Amino acid sequence: MAQSILSTMSRALTGTLVVTEPLNFWAGKRMKPREEKNAEPVFEPATGRVLHQLVPCGAEEVDEAIQSAHSAYLKWSKLSGMERARVMLEAARIARERREDIAKLEVINNGKCITEALVDIDVAWQTMEFYAGMAGTLTGQHIQLPGGAFAYSRREPLGVCAGIGAFNYPFQISVTKSAPALACGNAMVFKPSPMTPLTAVIMAEIYKEAGVPDGLFCVVQGGAETGSLLCHHPKIAKISFTGSVPTGKKIMEMSAKGVKQVTLELGGKSPLIIFKDCDLENAVRGALMANFLTQGQVCCNGTRVFVQREIMPQFLEEVVKRTKAIAVGDPLLDSTRMGAMISKPQLDKALGFVTQAKKEGAKVLCGGEAFVPSDPKLKGGYFMSPCVLDNCRDDMTCVKEEIFGPVMSVLPFDTEEEVIQRANNTTYGLASGVFTRDISRAHRVAERLEAGTCFINNYNNIAVEMPFGGYKMSGFGRENGQVTIEYYSQLKTVVVELGDVENHF
Repeated sequence: MAQSILSTMSRALTGTLVVTEPLNFWAGKRMKPREEKNAEPVFEPATGRVLHQLVPCGAEEVDEAIQSAHSAYLKWSKLSGMERARVMLEAARIARERREDIAKLEVINNGKCITEALVDIDVAWQTMEFYAGMAGTLTGQHIQLPGGAFAYSRREPLGVCAGIGAFNYPFQISVTKSAPALACGNAMVFKPSPMTPLTAVIMAEIYKEAGVPDGLFCVVQGGAETGSLLCHHPKIAKISFTGSVPTGKKIMEMSAKGVKQVTLELGGKSPLIIFKDCDLENAVRGALMANFLTQGQVCCNGTRVFVQREIMPQFLEEVVKRTKAIAVGDPLLDSTRMGAMISKPQLDKALGFVTQAKKEGAKVLCGGEAFVPSDPKLKGGYFMSPCVLDNCRDDMTCVKEEIFGPVMSVLPFDTEEEVIQRANNTTYGLASGVFTRDISRAHRVAERLEAGTCFINNYNNIAVEMPFGGYKMSGFGRENGQVTIEYYSQLKTVVVELGDVENHF
């Protein structure tokens, strides 16, 4: 089943794919839209070509998917953890075997380079394996009470969960949300970003092939209206959302009406602090990793790079040299290190931030322009040359607002106390980083930074074993790690009396 479109990927080239198959999935199969109306084009970022005409799911389709998921949940939740684990491990095996084909489809739909996409698919199947391992360990607690009575707790699933994904890691996010949900005995209805609808349905077919009950992982396509239908549906027990702060607020508001549990993984404007005693080579590498993965479209990127004044000249010289050397072009080529941005509006937005930065006094040291590769088929693609901005101040728009593009803002600092205060002076709190050889300083600064993750002498080194999530307006709840089980399950306490009930009346 999952081989349908994947079977063509081994010979796929940029600018050749057209997708006509339906991209919705419930009741164990792909489902055509009920009505062919309100279709929106899905573009190939590297060429600007239309890949697919996406028809959003309406109320009847969303309800049908959720009912399908609920029926599957009633079967799946009765299995033991080890039984669920075996199915999830089979899904991981299938994804691992087809990693190259899935990665190619991801690149065509998302625009990131193939070397990154392969890592994303590896993270996805590793996530399935990790939560398969957790499934059999979900236990309660025994509590001895006075007089021979006792209580015990049961960790139980929530029911049907909704996952709403982002465009930057389409396949990986579908697994990041579904794997812990399924491990706990839940079902999931997943809505990918309407800009990247192609690979979530591949994951649905993989789960089906691995042996989950029909409907356990459903995919509904669409934009804000489809997402709203998920949030308001009475059979949805929880919503897990990855995306922008404004949309996250709306999801909270809608979910509150049904008192639904919510996990929000939102935006960021993360600080990366580089002290003068750092290993400069590693700090430069870290700054590049913190800013230019996935064309800068990463929520936890360290886009405010604070460099201690004494080493600022050396840092800028080296980081500009490395940034200029980044190979931008056809994302399916192994030699490419930066592909295309997700859309023309997103490209224009990032370029607009650079223009505004120059008006406010920043100096462009390199990049920051629309880039046209030499390959003729890429002329209509959404490419941008990676940018380094110097002479930045904390009050600049480029320093305060999330750009979601390949733009690094570099700021000087003098003292540890000063830079911590400046780093924390933001409404965001998703990630942070510090480069120093002083072990005491590293942990001291990490403790004081108001962010859900702090990288020491590295950046964007994220693994499924580690909890990930934000402070402040970057959201709440966690994804990845053992703790995520708590966000996809609920505790029931059972109290047992072995003697007679005491009579107070």
